[in-house]
Amino acid sequence: MPRESYQERLDELREDVVAMGETVCDRLDDGIEAAVTGDDELAQSVIETDHEVNETYLALEDECTELLALQQPVAGDLRLVTASFKIITDLERVADLATNVAAYGGPEGGVHDAVDVRDLGERARGMVADAVAAYAARDPDACREIAASDDAFDERCREASEAVVRELLEADRARNAARDGPAPTDGEALEASLDEVSQALLAVRDLERVADHAVNIAARTLYMVENDDELIY
Repeated sequence: MPRESYQERLDELREDVVAMGETVCDRLDDGIEAAVTGDDELAQSVIETDHEVNETYLALEDECTELLALQQPVAGDLRLVTASFKIITDLERVADLATNVAAYGGPEGGVHDAVDVRDLGERARGMVADAVAAYAARDPDACREIAASDDAFDERCREASEAVVRELLEADRARNAARDGPAPTDGEALEASLDEVSQALLAVRDLERVADHAVNIAARTLYMVENDDELIY
């Protein structure tokens, strides 16, 4: 293949990965909105269109495989192709998590009030968008900043999970006090309460995983740009 054509394919690969990242961020926006508002129609849209992201992933996976097999890239080109292959895997998983988050709102309304899903979701989404932008700009400093922000995000997730459990315990104590001591709990009410708490904890867990994938994208980008694996291991 002529060198110009080969370089064009590398440039197109980078552009396609960025476009996939933008699409995934849009799906995550919709998933967060569905979780916050309980918009079942929006949630179904996120879930039912996930196959489009999967198809994009498979097409880019094929392109990476073909470039590796037929062009045998070396040095920086090799790092670009292998990093892109890893990054599209993270993006596909973020899209899967977006479908999970969308489903947590449910037809009864949004996620438990103790969890600020919009705040956590927008922060996680911002990390993914920043990581994709760092990949597009080949910005190593941005990659390190994204990785450095992950501990603070994990702490927010921990606090949100603790708040949910704390509210559950306080609600249980209030029910017992109203009955003048421990008494059998209404089974349906308890089941509904536990289900709401479970959904909230799962939403927090999945948003934390979204942020982890953002760090993975940053780590692979740093390796691509500087041949530096400090964020990978």
